[in-house]
Amino acid sequence: MKFNDMLKKKKKENTDNTENINEVNKEQLQDEGQEQAPVTEATETQQETAAAPTAEEKLKDELAQANDKYLRLYAEFDNFRRRTIKEREEARKTEGKDVIVALLPVLDDFERAQRAMDKATEVAPVKEGVTLIQNKLKNILSQKGLKEMPSIGNAFDADLHEAITNIPAPTDDLKGKVMDEMEKGYTLNDKVIRFAKVVVGA
Repeated sequence: MKFNDMLKKKKKENTDNTENINEVNKEQLQDEGQEQAPVTEATETQQETAAAPTAEEKLKDELAQANDKYLRLYAEFDNFRRRTIKEREEARKTEGKDVIVALLPVLDDFERAQRAMDKATEVAPVKEGVTLIQNKLKNILSQKGLKEMPSIGNAFDADLHEAITNIPAPTDDLKGKVMDEMEKGYTLNDKVIRFAKVVVGA
């Protein structure tokens, strides 16, 4: 009986020791978990801080974007400038094309008149033909906006006339007025393109 009692007592002691060991292990694990939790939180905070861009990085990124935008705008403007220069050069080369094309029939008429003059025996038909060609030329030029400036009898205007000489005016009302016209003046679309060369009464 004593032996059995001793065995039971030993088993009970072993069971108590095991429970104590388990409790100690649990406490250690809990302590370690509590200690590890702050470490994990600190690590996550550091990662978030590292992931978030700093003010300097933001400014560098904005500067890079602004620089890229500037380069693109400069390239577009340079292309526009080159294209405009090319278009102007092409326009200069062909700017008088429509007028020249309109005058070609007059040139043809002059060539026909020249051939007719070689065979002509009378002057009157030749004069009539030249007059017709002159009228045709005037009509074409007037369609393009060319107009003769009336000068004789008008007051001298330095913006329209170029005085060649002065002559004594026969009457007082002709003083300072155009007495004669040596060369006609012309306007193109109401803008003076050639001053009239005139004689002014003094």
